[in-house]
Amino acid sequence: MPREIAFHGVYMPTMTLMFFIAAGLAWGFDRLFSGYDLYRFFWHPALLRLSLFICLFGAMALTVYR
Repeated sequence: MPREIAFHGVYMPTMTLMFFIAAGLAWGFDRLFSGYDLYRFFWHPALLRLSLFICLFGAMALTVYR
């Protein structure tokens, strides 16, 4: 995968695209967890949301920048 992508003539890092993909996946998992009421098993749901996003974003970034 290239390190930069062109969006309407503007070069952006691939990390920008991965950020939006990770945010969408984290949103999907958030909907899934709240739909099945799984947040009641966690001490701090907001911290879980943040750490889930960071893990998804980091895993995707490692595939490009490794």
